[in-house]
Amino acid sequence: MSGERLIYLPLGGAGEIGMNAYVYGYGKPGQERLIVVDLGVTFPDMDTTPGVDLIMPDISWLEARKDRIEAIFITHAHEDHVGAVGHFWKRLGATIHARKFTAAIARHKLDEHGAPDSVLNVVEPWPATVEAGPFKVGFVPISHSIPESSGLVIDSPEGRVIHSGDFKIDHTPVVGEPFNPDLWAEVSQGGVKALICDSTNVFSPQPGRSEATLAPEIEKLIASQPGMVVATTFASNVARLKTIAVAADRAGRTVCLLGRAMRRMVETATECGLLHGFPKTVGPEEAASIPREKLLLLVTGSQGERRAASAQLAQGSYLGLKLQEGDSFLFSSRTIPGNERGVIKIMNQLSEKGVDVIEDTHGLYHVSGHANRPDLQLLHDIVRPQFLVPMHGEHRHLREHVKLGAERGLSGIVAVNGMMLDLSGNAPKVAEYIDTGRSYLDGSVMIGAMDGIVRDRIRMALNGHVTVTMIIDEDDEPLGDPWCEIMGLPEKGRSNASLVETLESDLAQFVNRAGRKMLRDEDKLDRELKRIARSTTQAETGKKPEVNVVVSRLS
Repeated sequence: MSGERLIYLPLGGAGEIGMNAYVYGYGKPGQERLIVVDLGVTFPDMDTTPGVDLIMPDISWLEARKDRIEAIFITHAHEDHVGAVGHFWKRLGATIHARKFTAAIARHKLDEHGAPDSVLNVVEPWPATVEAGPFKVGFVPISHSIPESSGLVIDSPEGRVIHSGDFKIDHTPVVGEPFNPDLWAEVSQGGVKALICDSTNVFSPQPGRSEATLAPEIEKLIASQPGMVVATTFASNVARLKTIAVAADRAGRTVCLLGRAMRRMVETATECGLLHGFPKTVGPEEAASIPREKLLLLVTGSQGERRAASAQLAQGSYLGLKLQEGDSFLFSSRTIPGNERGVIKIMNQLSEKGVDVIEDTHGLYHVSGHANRPDLQLLHDIVRPQFLVPMHGEHRHLREHVKLGAERGLSGIVAVNGMMLDLSGNAPKVAEYIDTGRSYLDGSVMIGAMDGIVRDRIRMALNGHVTVTMIIDEDDEPLGDPWCEIMGLPEKGRSNASLVETLESDLAQFVNRAGRKMLRDEDKLDRELKRIARSTTQAETGKKPEVNVVVSRLS
């Protein structure tokens, strides 16, 4: 026995959908040379992460071992796989490898953080490989809902691991490479130790549908609408953007792209030579002069994002363009769980304007970018790994995926974020558990999920805020009574008296009774003033607010 091992450690994306970050390592325990696969983000919501801009994996474990990181590999250009590269490149200090289109998207993110060109390396697809310490890694094309998606073939002294990345079985993807079963059979020859596999659609029982199947219905819909048509989908789904734009062009409509992300994706795909035959587009100024029945707007905001073009149009106008009765709005997308409230709000705002909202309730205008249950089984059968490790899914997805593999005699293990697996030998086993979590981009500052900032923000939002101020003179005597300011609380409480006056009265009674010993003890005084403010507010309003105490001492 060499005493060396092959490890797999998810830091994000296992037990959740989004924020993907995976680590592979080979070497003696505690000395493994490491590679990182994907550095993604997920998005906040006002209920659980108010005010936060982005959510990213906690990379503290990796950062502490940055001297052992050989390379970073990005499978594709979706935000939940590439979104954190700009924020983390300096902290990890390793070269980032990606295919041309993904690298172009990553380059924008790296530029925003001042990364030099040398940080990013463009890699050709299989059979080209990158040597990274004890690993040899190749990008194998696989179909998904964004161009140039790839699975990874990861060779180590312990054998070959295949990391599927996000994928679907699509032989006619409109833009990008079709699924090639012969290529996947080729890379699986000679034996595959482990298949680390996408689990997103494991509960969907029917085979997935090709992107190309949408074109006839989308063309029929756009041609039949009397007014202006607006369509939204994921900005990264370049194939869908082309399908909608071509349908509009055939219906005699001019296409206008609204939203920075959408324009960037179309421009980048065109520059990379992946997007052909996309109709000519116009800017919003020119679009405003085109008859409504001759115009189609392709807009960002399919997930209800508050600042995206869809939300702005629903609220009033965007760059001078307005919706009106007789127009139609197509959601050519599925709503990601957790985004329903924002999407429904936009739909209702559009309806109030007399706009016809068209959802994809029957699968006519959207297909998933992830493999359904039969498609997962097909990849299992092609690769025929020694064992299966599900990833990219909530816990229920991972568990069901293990059961799916077992139906064909394929053994598997559920590994969630922080669970390090030893892939050496004939069966995976848990090697150790790592503390994992999330980090938040809050404005321009990175904060930890356990720092308490977001928790305090939620408490203030739920219960309101009271500031208590008082002045103490040179002789440790109160200079007047304490005074209060309130935020997020009603002006009057149950007694129908002013809440501020009630608070100030109760606090004044306490201060006037307090002796010099209490007034000298800053900690005790702070605790008592907070307790009284909370108690009085709770009695008057039923809310127990956050309280700040400011005591000024004259010297």
